[in-house]
Amino acid sequence: MRLLHYTYRKLSILLFLLMAGWGVLFYYAIVEEVVDETDDTLENYAYLLIKEVLRDPSLLNTKGNLMSVYSFRPISEAEALDYREVFYDSSIYVEIEDEYEPVRAMKTVFRMADGQFYELTLMISTMERDDLRIAMLWYLSGLFILLVVCTSIGIRWVLKGVFRPLHKLLNWIRHIQPGKAVPPLDNPTQIREFRQLSDAAVSMAGRSYKAYEEQKQFIENASHELQTPLAIVRGKVELLAESETMTEQQMKELDAIYATLNRAVKLNRSLLLLSRIENGQFTEMEDVSVDDILDGILPDLMDIYEHKQVRLSRQRGEAPFIIHCNHSLAQIMLSNLVKNSLLHNVEKGELQIITTPDSLQIKNSGDAPLDGGKLFQRFYHPVKGKKDSNGLGLAIAQTIARSVSLDLSYRWEEGMHCFCLVKK
Repeated sequence: MRLLHYTYRKLSILLFLLMAGWGVLFYYAIVEEVVDETDDTLENYAYLLIKEVLRDPSLLNTKGNLMSVYSFRPISEAEALDYREVFYDSSIYVEIEDEYEPVRAMKTVFRMADGQFYELTLMISTMERDDLRIAMLWYLSGLFILLVVCTSIGIRWVLKGVFRPLHKLLNWIRHIQPGKAVPPLDNPTQIREFRQLSDAAVSMAGRSYKAYEEQKQFIENASHELQTPLAIVRGKVELLAESETMTEQQMKELDAIYATLNRAVKLNRSLLLLSRIENGQFTEMEDVSVDDILDGILPDLMDIYEHKQVRLSRQRGEAPFIIHCNHSLAQIMLSNLVKNSLLHNVEKGELQIITTPDSLQIKNSGDAPLDGGKLFQRFYHPVKGKKDSNGLGLAIAQTIARSVSLDLSYRWEEGMHCFCLVKK
């Protein structure tokens, strides 16, 4: 989820809760204020009525009008002494409208000049709470919608400007590529945190590029320095083998030394290739046909392992399997997979290569399943005694596959080792 949308959602939820809480509090505050004012009116009206009754006792027989209904009831002195003035909500039936209308009522007590106590019940019409609640709900809803719309537009306009330096920084980071100089970042902003983030990103990118160049140079130098003495030693061994004074036993020892040197040369090349792949030095990417590469490497590899008499079965899909990869890396990956299936195949075994528009399967005959968790680890030898393997072929294939968003996996299926390459 984008930061802008995430901020919108959080602010909208917060605004909704605040408006809902404010609306409830506002409603009860208004009702409380109305009730308080009504009670003050009742007290004032009661004071005036009592004053008039004391002046004219004949008013004790009156009951008031529609808007303010009052009545007088004589009570005993004992009841009057324990009397407490009360206010309460009630209703009164209105014949004209044929319904009950809400009223606010008050009961109090007073004494006439002759010593008789009277209870005064006074009622005045008040607003209907249900109508007030509905009216406030509509008004608050309209206010809320208007406020949300205006706030959303304002927040979007403000946040787009606030986050613009962050978007520029992200776009700048996307254009950074391993092995290429860090491009300049023109991202002026008044926000201190974004300035610090931009400075940190530029500094980190610079350090990364410097470390990359140093590592690249070290690997190339180390590989070159190793290749030179290995080539010299191999040449010395070849010259020594041509000597006529060498015995048969010495020739066997020289042959073993020469084979070991060849494995060391292959190992050096493989490690250098792995390092270059992991460092992203193969930047030239293109759409590569897996089928075309297989057609190019299969004849040579089948000739090399002709002594095993492996039967080849080739199945093609309706369309070629196309991957976006460096052509040289794709050729190395597929060559290692096919070579592994031929090298570890049984005598007179079977090799099946199946391609679809989205996958490649390479199956070869085997005696027992392998450990899929360790198979793609470096220097892992699933079959003991295989001197032709340095344990890096599948590791290189896995590294290449991951670098171009491909999934390389292994499974044991009906007496055959199956390596599957699919797009993620």
